[in-house]
Amino acid sequence: MVAFRRRMWICGHHSWDRKWMWVLFLWLGFVEFSLADMYSSMSNIQQALETEKVLIEHLGTYLEEETFRLNDLRRFYEKVKTIHDKARAPVSDPVVAYTLLKRLQSEWMNMVHSLEDGDNIKVLKDGYEKMESYLPILEDVEGAAKALMRLQDVYSLNVKDLAKGVFQSGPDSHYNLQYRPDQVCAMSADDCFHIGKVAYEMDDYYHSIPWLEEAVSMFRGSYGSWFTEDEGSLEDALDYLAFSYYKVGNVSQALDLSRECLLYDPDNQRLANNVAKYEKILDENPARGHMEEPWLHRPNVTHLRTRDLYEGLCQTRGSQPWLYEDPRMNCSYYTNHNPYLILQPLKREILSLAPYVVLYHDFVSNYEAERIKEFAAPWLHRSVVASGEKQAEAEYRISKSAWLKDTVDPIIRNIDVRIAAATGLNVQPPYAEYFQIVNYGIGGHYEPHFDHATSLKSPLYRTKTGNRMATFMIYLSPVDVGGSTAFIYANFSTPVEKNAAIFWWNLHRNGEGNEDTLHAGCPVLVGNKWVANKWIHEYGQEFNRPCSLNPDD
Repeated sequence: MVAFRRRMWICGHHSWDRKWMWVLFLWLGFVEFSLADMYSSMSNIQQALETEKVLIEHLGTYLEEETFRLNDLRRFYEKVKTIHDKARAPVSDPVVAYTLLKRLQSEWMNMVHSLEDGDNIKVLKDGYEKMESYLPILEDVEGAAKALMRLQDVYSLNVKDLAKGVFQSGPDSHYNLQYRPDQVCAMSADDCFHIGKVAYEMDDYYHSIPWLEEAVSMFRGSYGSWFTEDEGSLEDALDYLAFSYYKVGNVSQALDLSRECLLYDPDNQRLANNVAKYEKILDENPARGHMEEPWLHRPNVTHLRTRDLYEGLCQTRGSQPWLYEDPRMNCSYYTNHNPYLILQPLKREILSLAPYVVLYHDFVSNYEAERIKEFAAPWLHRSVVASGEKQAEAEYRISKSAWLKDTVDPIIRNIDVRIAAATGLNVQPPYAEYFQIVNYGIGGHYEPHFDHATSLKSPLYRTKTGNRMATFMIYLSPVDVGGSTAFIYANFSTPVEKNAAIFWWNLHRNGEGNEDTLHAGCPVLVGNKWVANKWIHEYGQEFNRPCSLNPDD
């Protein structure tokens, strides 16, 4: 609202200048005849001096406003340029990613379209319009805002610290997380307002209230300093925050905030009606004015019954309590009795015995990992999940993926040979799927799921090669914080280790799914996570992993 009024004031003021300048010129044209031979009368010359005073006044006003406009442009330019000068590649900080998307989606548009027409401005606008098709859309910014809320939840992050670009767990967390990036990217009041607004529009007051509180605090601290690129204002933040408090039952707080908002926007009839409504509620039920602040509950997630276990494992970030240690879970050089591995044995670490999960350190080289990412990058598309007999995008899996055949490059074939040697399984199509290369986005994650099909109607059975017997996943990049692989019922998680690979059996020997393999990709807090998945199916493995004599195995 403030932004809108400010733009109207500027445009209106320029219109006033132009109107009076035209009146002045018309007047000069009207008196031209009577002032002919002006030089011949000192009285006329004195009148000309007064005329020039008016012109000087208008030119001064114009220059003052042009200086304000150019200073505003210079401020925005310096802000963005400083961010780029300090930025590190690739982008790994979720706050940097969120503010980048928001800047490209709305702030640049607000700056460019706030400028008046002119030859120089036309060049800037034309350049902007040529790039518009490459810019993020509103859904991207909303998705980034939701990702920050997800990180806030899973890692119990403090909103005030998060707004400052620092990742620190709150008092309710069982694990102390403190991470300060080398280059801290703080959010603006408008950045916080947008996150709160996204939550508000989802009826998610658990998240809207702390983010709007932070926005209000920051807007109050900078009141009177208005930035062209902003879309929100103190009045907007107070308005949304007041109604959020009303929706959770805190009418007294809603009334106080609405009254404050009305001081800044006294002509807002809707606000006045809200104040009257809240006053009436408190008059009829005075006890509601003295209620303790209601406890805010996180939105219910019906599809995730293991949320507490999952988030607890993500917060451990791979550290395991000593009581889970077992002397049989050891590290060794491993050949699997395969001639291919005699001269280059694998560095195997047994992570779990039930389910059987192992980690192979340094399974691929840096060169192989980088080449795989290069091959996959042009073909990345939003990852999907099984939905009945079809596949669909889902909020509980945020990433992009691409499939690479073994014909893409000899590197792919060499890694397939290595996997076959490590597992003793047939990894050639159709007995195994092509490599799926996955890159996770802001707060990218994959909530608890099974890799094997749990329904005969699953699309996995279309290959006619049975269910997914085993998973072989390679970590292609490091991750600064987060992104662990968590095994929910097995109660352990393993951190991302660049170039390492993790392997587990999805099915028992009798072909039934192993429920202990329920696992998740924890949200990436800071970093750029890439993995390569190889799923190996039942058929073609009859002699490589035969059934047991015990039908329960």
